Amino acid sequence: MSDARLNPEAPPTPEHVAVLRKDYRPPDWLVPEVALDVVLDPERTVVRATLKVERNGDHDRPLRLAGDDLELLKVSGGEWHMDGTTLVVAIGGDSATVETEVAIAPNANSKLMGLYASGGILCTQCESEGFRRITFHPDRPDVLSRYRVRMSGDKGRYPVLLANGNEVTKGEGEGGTHWAEWEDPFPKPSYLFAMVAGDLQPNRDHFTTASGRKVDLGIWVREKDLPKTAHAMESLKAAMAWDEKQYGREYDLDVFNIVAVDDFNFGAMENKGLNIFNSRYVLADTETATDADIDAVAGVVAHEYFHNWSGNRVTCRDWFQLSLKEGFTVFRDQSFSGDMGSEAVKRIDDVRLLRAAQFPEDSGPLAHPVRPDSYMEITNFYTATVYNKGAELIRMMKTILGPEKFRAGTDLYFQRHDGQAVTCEDFVRAMEDASGIDLKHFRLWYEQAGTPKVTAKLEHDAEARTATLALTQTVPPTPEQPTKMPMPLPLQTALIGANSGAEIGTERLIILDKSEDRITFDGVDEPPLLSINRGFSAPIIVEAERRPGELERLAQSDGDPFARYEAIQELMLRVLIGGANGEAVDPDPVIAAMRDTLTSNALDPAFKGEALVMPSEALIGDRMEKVDPDAIHAAREGLRAAVGRSLARELGEAQRAGAPGSDLSPDAKGMRRLKTVSLALLAAGDPAGTAPLAKAQYDAADNMTDRQGALGILSSLDAAERQQAFDDFYLRYRDDTLVVDKWFALQAVAQRDETLATVRALTEHADFTLANPNRARSLIGAFAGNQWAFHRSGGEGYAFLADMILAIDAINPQVAARLIPPLGRWRRFHEDRASLMRGELERILKAPGLSKDVYEQASKSLA
Repeated sequence: MSDARLNPEAPPTPEHVAVLRKDYRPPDWLVPEVALDVVLDPERTVVRATLKVERNGDHDRPLRLAGDDLELLKVSGGEWHMDGTTLVVAIGGDSATVETEVAIAPNANSKLMGLYASGGILCTQCESEGFRRITFHPDRPDVLSRYRVRMSGDKGRYPVLLANGNEVTKGEGEGGTHWAEWEDPFPKPSYLFAMVAGDLQPNRDHFTTASGRKVDLGIWVREKDLPKTAHAMESLKAAMAWDEKQYGREYDLDVFNIVAVDDFNFGAMENKGLNIFNSRYVLADTETATDADIDAVAGVVAHEYFHNWSGNRVTCRDWFQLSLKEGFTVFRDQSFSGDMGSEAVKRIDDVRLLRAAQFPEDSGPLAHPVRPDSYMEITNFYTATVYNKGAELIRMMKTILGPEKFRAGTDLYFQRHDGQAVTCEDFVRAMEDASGIDLKHFRLWYEQAGTPKVTAKLEHDAEARTATLALTQTVPPTPEQPTKMPMPLPLQTALIGANSGAEIGTERLIILDKSEDRITFDGVDEPPLLSINRGFSAPIIVEAERRPGELERLAQSDGDPFARYEAIQELMLRVLIGGANGEAVDPDPVIAAMRDTLTSNALDPAFKGEALVMPSEALIGDRMEKVDPDAIHAAREGLRAAVGRSLARELGEAQRAGAPGSDLSPDAKGMRRLKTVSLALLAAGDPAGTAPLAKAQYDAADNMTDRQGALGILSSLDAAERQQAFDDFYLRYRDDTLVVDKWFALQAVAQRDETLATVRALTEHADFTLANPNRARSLIGAFAGNQWAFHRSGGEGYAFLADMILAIDAINPQVAARLIPPLGRWRRFHEDRASLMRGELERILKAPGLSKDVYEQASKSLA
């Protein structure tokens, strides 16, 4: 971004100036060692920091230490002055010891960055720039230090004292206090610093590494939550074993601790040896967590553990390289989850998330490359593009290189860069050097924003026994990137015999790296059907020319599970988009494909459950020139009703064939998924007749998956059973914070005329607070994602969201900024709605005291 002014109508203040990737320069000073002495108190914690610093290069510039919301008490080590919030220390030699003493107020820290209080527990969150809210420090990822931390505090209030690394000593103090010292032998950036103090109980276990080292494991929670930690512990041990087998990465400390807290801006944090988690991703049992929740716990536990190497031992040079650790680690956790369950279903789930979150990002005003060129507030770039599209880049590299060369590349990367802060370029170079394959053109994936679109046309020459595939690709313009180069697209492709249903020859990997290409297949003895981008081998949009009946045949016979799923989804989309555009459509092909899927003995229940879920209203809108929420809603509900009526018998059988909630095998999870999907379609076909059935499933449920599934269906029905179930759910779980979040969210996503009024009323509920990120997201975020309810004509939903954003911004700007994107998509809507959305963004920008987090998102949304 060449101009720091993001919106000419809202000129930036000095705090609103963009940081540019091209302006990176190495740090002037390195900090090899950090010693902290922390005297804990919820109202006034005192932090004494001793930094051993070394001049980096030939210059005479002073040491500059970032600070934020710190009360400075003492400085020693050189002449100093303050430059805004930065402490500037003049140092004559090439090394020095600088000591500071500051006071901070954890109880008053509503931003949940730095040291803050959560339900009586003191904990930290330092990524990306939270360490400067604990003490003065360079606070940049390319300054790596060894840390020694002494924590002391009231033993009754804080009986457990945890920090990074290994505990080296502890003891009793005066007046009922105690202390502990922790040392991390591995150099790390300040964003990986962590400490926790509180009244916590551990679930203890151990893991023996491949080399025979014993690692003590602990998951620390409030005592009442201990029974809900067993799954997280088993997931941790499974992840440790998987990383050794798949990547040769062994854990390196004597202990590995996880702490769960209720107030957390993200899902979890990979601090070295002391992972701090949002309790949502630790606490799980079948009574209070759905199968999806339980799978998410396993995935997030694995993700944060995998960061020990892909993020901690090898870290980012600067925040523009965020996908170096996040994209790679998301790919690793996706692979782990696929191996632990159904690989095909996991791939479907990952692609569904990519299309729901990242594709709209790529097509909107907040589009940015996987490696961005600029940012104003780095927390705004913890995005689906950096994480999920970044993971797709790693997957494509593996596809291009093959498993063996990819593994050689990761081995070389970890070996070459252990203990370093590096770039995305370093990762790609390791892949090239280990494999001997030139990936120069592939680097475009890090540089260009936007989702490539591929058109495909297959022609068959029966006499020559050949088929020719004509491919074209375009990459649409995005903000600041109006013109794009063709991207290298790895397309796993096969031809399926239209008569036999069998693959013709073997699957081929086509690398489309130009605007147009033609590929010839030989030995094609029957009319072929095109199965392209199998396994979603490239994160693109494919528009394939299809003959009548082709998608139906692929939905029956394609041997690639994802491609088969895609054929069914494409059948649905053609009917749904046609219906939303006012065309006369025939639902029979969709109904036939769904019947074949339901009754097939060759397909497992998990796949059936995913394949029968219709594309979301948001995804339908993404495929249309302009989004018409009312027409889309009517078309989707109409098709669902037709399916529900036509397949009532088959759906009823699937709904009755559920599995007990104690069985967490992939098959059992699939049966429960299919059970609720079938019930939802039955309800669409016969709302009044299905309400008692849904209430019966709710009442009889022995697990949260079935109970929440039934409640979610009832949430959109006009039936007495709806309120009965919601009242019972709240009374049953009102003491469980995470389940109450579900109660709020289910009402926010209801497909009802009254949804906005319900959501407004719920903001006054005794259990609602904007200060807790989970609770705010469960109601406000869920409602903003409810396309039909949020976009009701008149714009009341837009005004409500803007009010909530401004209210949250005063408490926690990170959470507020993440609620901007639904308003930022105004260009995709007709002018009546677009003007109302623009108006709310302009109102947000005019608000006094707006954070740079929200300012950046709102400004870019209007630019």
